[in-house]
Parts: sequence; structure tokens; C-alpha cells
Amino acid sequence: MKTKSVLEFSDVNAIGAAAQAEALKNSWAVSIAIVDDGGHLMWFTRLDGAAPISSHIAPCKARTSALGRRESKVYEDMINGGRASFLSAPSLEGMLEGGVPIVKDGQCLGAVGVSGVKSSEDAQIARAGIAAIGL
Repeated sequence: MKTKSVLEFSDVNAIGAAAQAEALKNSWAVSIAIVDDGGHLMWFTRLDGAAPISSHIAPCKARTSALGRRESKVYEDMINGGRASFLSAPSLEGMLEGGVPIVKDGQCLGAVGVSGVKSSEDAQIARAGIAAIGL
């Protein structure tokens, strides 16, 4: 049986604080969600000025990334490349760039999802958060 790391309260708070700091540094009004490896919400914030819909999209991007164990952009690229069948994939609702998995020792521990600015900027915010815990 393998031993697997898990996200702890301090990890999630560090990721969230760093992601929020990246968004504020760039004056980006976004929603940020962090989920565990099962896609369960552990942390969420909607910054001032973020569109209400972003509070639904960010957790979906995070959940998609965690359950798929890959960046949500992979699904967006597949769909844009003509594989429209991925639109019917169960439990995958956030198939847009901005969901980034949290990976340690090859194991997905969860993911960060961001929504509110350009998708590449959403992903930048998520990566800045993950970097805060050295991953």
C-alpha cells in the first residue's frame, strides 16, 4: 500500500493567500477555489468586483482539474480540437483553462481553480498559489 500526502489546513490557507496576493498585485477581480483530490471544496474567495458567475466557474475548474488529475485547459484544447464528446463527460463542468492540479510525488492532492480574467491569467494565479507550498 502506498503512502500519499494530503492537503492540510495550513497548506490550503497558504495556497489561497498566495493566489489572492497574485490577483490583487495585478488588480484582477477573480474568484479562487481550492479542492481536495476528490473535488471537495476546501477554500474559496470572491474578490471585490469579481463577476457573480465566477463564483460558480472557479470551483468547477478546480474540481475538473482534481478529478482529471490534469490542467483543465487540456479538456478545453480537446474540445476546441473537435472532440466535442468531452462536453458530455460526467462530473467535468469546468473545462476551461484556469484549473491547475496540486501534485506532489506524482500524486494529485487537489487543485486550484480561478475565474474572472483571461484564462491564461486565471492559470497564472492558480500556479502562484501552488508555488507557495513549494510545488
